[in-house]
Amino acid sequence: MSYDRPAAPGPLEAVEAFANTARFLRQEDQLADLGGAVAWLRGRGCEAAAAALDETGRQEMVGLREALRAHLGGRSAAELDAASRRLLGAPQWRDGGPRIAVLAADPVRRVLGEVVRSLAEAELAGADRLKVCRAEDCRWVFYDRSPAGNATWCSMDICGARHKMRTYRSRRGTG
Repeated sequence: MSYDRPAAPGPLEAVEAFANTARFLRQEDQLADLGGAVAWLRGRGCEAAAAALDETGRQEMVGLREALRAHLGGRSAAELDAASRRLLGAPQWRDGGPRIAVLAADPVRRVLGEVVRSLAEAELAGADRLKVCRAEDCRWVFYDRSPAGNATWCSMDICGARHKMRTYRSRRGTG
């Protein structure tokens, strides 16, 4: 099983990559333990954050990931609001658009702040095409490139096909 969508453009790629540190269909979670979280940070070039990461920081990473998925899936944004208050300054408009400062000095929180900032700036600019797969057992985050902006599945070959088959079976009484 592979996800065939290209990565999100620009700064949203970091948001997408962070949100997708868990692949629920494969029972994989790169942030499940401290070693995995350190490896993920190093793989993203965040050496200072990797060196500073402790269990509390790892738990904060997992909490923010799930808050991002909840927000992108249209659920409560309360956790994301709380994270943004801890990590970000107020928006300011310069250089032709909104800019948000990351206030966190701690290297782990700085990485998290940059993720939240990228999402906030994109949404302020109307580039709100990051979505969560509608399949509850998947929840893969993807950038919707469809002309109408109404894609619901990470992949029609994976979750879309599974949904169609379940619907077909339920109508036929074989599911």
